[in-house]
Amino acid sequence: MPNSLPTKQLKACVAKHIDVSPDELKLTPISTGRFNRSYYVSLKRGDYVLRIAPSDQIFCLFYERHMMRQEPGLHTLLHDKTSTPIPKIYAFDDTHEIVDSDFLLMERLQGTTMSEARGVNSKKVLQSIGKCLRQVHALTAETYGYLGEHRPMTPQNTWVEAFVIMWNKLIDDVEASGHYNDNEASFLRRLLDDHLSVFDHSVTSCLLHMDIWVENILVDSNSRLTGLIDWDRALWGDPEIEFAVLDYCGISQPAFWEGYGRTRDQSAEAQIRKVFYFLYELQKYIPIRHFRGNDPALARSYKKEVMSVVRRAWG
Repeated sequence: MPNSLPTKQLKACVAKHIDVSPDELKLTPISTGRFNRSYYVSLKRGDYVLRIAPSDQIFCLFYERHMMRQEPGLHTLLHDKTSTPIPKIYAFDDTHEIVDSDFLLMERLQGTTMSEARGVNSKKVLQSIGKCLRQVHALTAETYGYLGEHRPMTPQNTWVEAFVIMWNKLIDDVEASGHYNDNEASFLRRLLDDHLSVFDHSVTSCLLHMDIWVENILVDSNSRLTGLIDWDRALWGDPEIEFAVLDYCGISQPAFWEGYGRTRDQSAEAQIRKVFYFLYELQKYIPIRHFRGNDPALARSYKKEVMSVVRRAWG
């Protein structure tokens, strides 16, 4: 979990946007935070969540830097166009006047994370997630890639063009960690080039969450889905890449597909795309574990897994 900030600064962040004395605030760190620093904010009038992005000094993947900036617009869109349970955002602040980071203040939803809940009917929850993601994926754009206000890439007119940029930028991040040498990076770049034809197909640019796992799923005691949170990694593109993340996180089980209400493409071309999309998800952990986790050994284990996936797929 990211390092804590002084309580005085945290209270000042809240008091800047809510008419309340800092002395009235109670702040409790949220233990499930992995990237942002997050706190429950307790007031007599109700509860909120304060989320503070990392400072610009820490390592971020190419699409992570300032990615919180796209959340207010996404939350508005999702509230307007879907029934997905997401929190209202009351304030977003990128002035860096109080803390050297962007931060936002949002509604605290009912329920607990699926990772902390006990006795959950997982089938019921996964069906609900499937229904919500079907609505989310129905939201479309004219261009492809990371299109948010953080602007980590230039939007592209086709998915294949967008994915080439994403793939190569991610390899740049792994190279920066020292875990790919020039030959390994070049090999993985060529690997995509050799299979571009399977990505050059008609695909609508859909809104994708890209980070649905047990700590971003809120449920209540009746196994009702009360929240899908942390939309800062959102991407616009091929839903198959979302499915690869769901595979990795153990979400794409039969109950999910029942809720989603649409079958998955099982063609030979889709199977190749599935491997690349899985590799896109897996490779990110190499620089994350090296830089943010300060654990080069674990980073090497992720690299080993990446290379094993490549060997199994292509010999």
